[in-house]
Order: sequence, then structure tokens, then C-alpha cells
Amino acid sequence: MAMVPLTGAEVPAAEAPTGPSLAAKIDNHPAARPQVGLSQADLVYEELVEGGLTRYVAVWHSAVPAEVGPIRSIRPMDPEIVAPLGGIIAYSGGRPPFVAMMQATEVHNAIHGGADDRFMFRTRDRRAPHNVLLRAPEIVAEYTELAPPAPQFTYAAQPTAPAAGVSAAGIDADFSRESTRQWRWDAASGTYLRSQRGAADADASGARIAATNVVTLHVQIDWSYGDVPRTVVVGSGEAWVSTGGSVVTATWQKDAQASRIVLLDGAGQEVALAPGNTWIELVPTSGAVRIVE
Repeated sequence: MAMVPLTGAEVPAAEAPTGPSLAAKIDNHPAARPQVGLSQADLVYEELVEGGLTRYVAVWHSAVPAEVGPIRSIRPMDPEIVAPLGGIIAYSGGRPPFVAMMQATEVHNAIHGGADDRFMFRTRDRRAPHNVLLRAPEIVAEYTELAPPAPQFTYAAQPTAPAAGVSAAGIDADFSRESTRQWRWDAASGTYLRSQRGAADADASGARIAATNVVTLHVQIDWSYGDVPRTVVVGSGEAWVSTGGSVVTATWQKDAQASRIVLLDGAGQEVALAPGNTWIELVPTSGAVRIVE
């Protein structure tokens, strides 16, 4: 048996995914919804951007859908989110300093309009700039020499939250007045179901966005880039880990750009997630996090 690095699932060695992970900067403007391929991501990081809106860094490895998107531009925190994964990051450009920061990592940069443009196209089903899609399997096949990702979290058959946390119906995360998120435990599916501003969230396939684990981090925002908020993910802060209908309070820490985020319980032991996909909500400390009983 082998462990799938970004979900913790145990599979026969012959079925284990190989090759690099694919990360992509995914639009979450209302005009960009429903997104393509989002329900199949192993990891999704949600971050604050301009105007109180959010965008995603979504990561695929165990299952790569035919297309993903809409692809949008890079932000200054993205190198610190993506660097621990290696592999590929796809985006549609960005301000020159932010692109330079991303290109300074060891991650392969696939930029719309650049050398990998053949893997991206504009669909006629949506309006620009919310219409760039990526042919995901094709770009992964082009870079099979890149190393597979390392695990980003610890997983266990008996995860920490149900064993040491408290029962909870879900968690609410307010990034801003414009961007409120709700996750509710669904025992029938064994997952948390996602809503945005109180409305059920689904991707273009019609699949409801769901997560086995919801990791919510309270983060500082650096406003030194003017109107572009930079989520500070190198450092530490308060965290809440929701798994199996329970939530446990924790501390998150990330020591350097290339380091993964580590979740620690009150005894200093690493919090274990359940095998499955995970959403990471990077909620500003100016926002709010509420455990729903």
C-alpha cells in the first residue's frame, strides 16, 4: 500500500498518483462561478484579495480533471502557499513584482501568454477576464519529470478532532462583509458542505463543494502593497480543525517559504486530519471565525 500525499488515502502501490501536483490560481468573483474542476481538488487555499473578495489556490494530484479554472493572476502570498508543494503553478500573470516572487521559487510557472500558453484557452461560455481555462492533464503530462509533492498535513485513521475536540455542526468564516463562508457537517456524506454568503456552493459539474477536513487559520494581513492585501502565512496563529463533525482548537505555524503549515494541539502534538480532501481558509484577524454548535 502507498499513501496519497495530499489526501492521506491508502491505495495499492500500483494506483498511487505519480508526477507533479498542479496548483492553479482560481477566480472566485461572482462572474467566475461556478468554477471548473474545483470539487476534485485535493487541497484548496482561500485567501483575501482586493475589494473584500477572495481567490483560491487549488491543488490537484490524486485526480486531475480535464479542465480547471477560471485561471486568474498571482498575488504576493502565493509563493509561500505553493513553494512547499513544488510541481506546477498555473496563473494568468500579475503585477511584475508578484510574478517575480513566484518565479523565484522552485515551482514551474505556467503563465497565460507565456511558454505554456498552449495549455490554456478562453472559453466562449464566459466573459473575460473570467474565462481562461487550463487543460490540466496535458500540462501535467508535459512535466512528468517534476517530483511528486510531499504531504502537507498529517493524516490518521483516528483523526484528532473527533478524539480530542468538541462536537460542532460546522464553522463560519468571514473574510470581509462581502465574503462570508459557511461549512456544515453532513453525516450522510461524511463531509462538510460549503456555502458562500448563505447560498450552496457548487462547481460547473453541479457537484456541491465538500471537504473531509476544513482547516481555518487566523492570519495577519500585510498592506504594504497598497490596495493588494498580502496574507501573512510565514509565522503562527490560532487555528480550528474541523473533521468528522467535531472541531479542535489548535495553533498553526510555518517557519519559512518552503516549509509546510504545521498544526499543533494544546500539548504541542501535531493535529491529524482524516484521509480525504482539505480546504484551508486563511481568514484575516480583522474577520471572524465562529464555531456553530
